[in-house]
Amino acid sequence: MLNRGYAYTSIISSKYAGQTLLSHLANLYPHSTPEAWQQKLNNGEVTLNGITATGDESVTVGQTLVWNRPPWIEPDAPQHFDVLFEDPHLLAVNKPSGLPTLPGGGFMENTLLRLVQKRTPDANPVHRLGRATTGVVLFSKTPQAAANLVANWNTPKIQKIYRALAQNVAGNDTYEILTPIGLVPHPLIGSVWAANPSGKPSKSVATVISRSASTTIFEVSLSSGRPHQIRIHLASIGHPLVGDPLYGITGQPLEHLPGLPGDGGYFLHAHYLKFHHPISGEQIQIEAPLPSGFAVQ
Repeated sequence: MLNRGYAYTSIISSKYAGQTLLSHLANLYPHSTPEAWQQKLNNGEVTLNGITATGDESVTVGQTLVWNRPPWIEPDAPQHFDVLFEDPHLLAVNKPSGLPTLPGGGFMENTLLRLVQKRTPDANPVHRLGRATTGVVLFSKTPQAAANLVANWNTPKIQKIYRALAQNVAGNDTYEILTPIGLVPHPLIGSVWAANPSGKPSKSVATVISRSASTTIFEVSLSSGRPHQIRIHLASIGHPLVGDPLYGITGQPLEHLPGLPGDGGYFLHAHYLKFHHPISGEQIQIEAPLPSGFAVQ
């Protein structure tokens, strides 16, 4: 079934002023070649300040660029979730692997957001999990709850515990990981979040749950919320997630044909969430059952 299509909108910044529109599109959305972008322009899919564009235009600061992507058939994704907690202000669900939290990367309708809002129209996610990551996703149902949770999300007031199945046998029982996270080059999509000395400060604490001959199961608590933080942090200390198609042992993209951030194959689970209710103040504990891949070894 076709979705409704989507209008991707951006504002031209000074960094790109003077480029032809065709060159700018090919740089902004490197998933398509300049030839493919020219075809989209010929089809009338792109406007610049509301006027259908040809691609020859020289872009200037402040112009509004819109790519009106026609409806498309989305990749398959799970169409179910389990409710873990609900009251008039909050909803917590257990997200399955393979279901994106939010629209993006070719997914618009096959997302947790769309599925949840069909059931609870006022629900909006307070955070997001990667497409392959399973576990607790917390939604707010009122503006008051949303404001409180968003303000406190990356503070010690909200305790977030994950389980991760990682490569190699850990030598220590506990690791405090402070690897900064920032954008680095990626051959397919331009850039991706990864270990970067000039990136943003980040902190994870990883504790060993069990070891096997070649893998380690970690419990990981977060003190910050950078994109792909656990995948990057564990990889940066020599323990990439088992099956991760993107990150190697340095926390950088794999040297040979790195995957995309949304690609699956790894085991990462948002296991536990503990916080004070944003309205009542009572302590809330939410736990998502561990998938079978996390059976203690």
